[in-house]
Amino acid sequence: MDLSAVGLAGAVIGAALGIMSALAIVSVVTERLRALDRSETAEGKAALERRITLLRWIVVAIEGAIFAALGYWFGTLLAE
Repeated sequence: MDLSAVGLAGAVIGAALGIMSALAIVSVVTERLRALDRSETAEGKAALERRITLLRWIVVAIEGAIFAALGYWFGTLLAE
């Protein structure tokens, strides 16, 4: 596999954009989930916070990877 510098730069830029996008999405979704939370016990609230943390990590990882791949592809496309 041949890695180009332009493609790697595109991947880094794409990953940064993906992470920023994911953080914006996650903040809105987190706010909504907390507003809809009906837990009355501390254990229920703690479980919700664990799920929200897991959601954050998953969304950031997936969007970062997808945007990095798109950035690499776009960078190599521009280099040709």
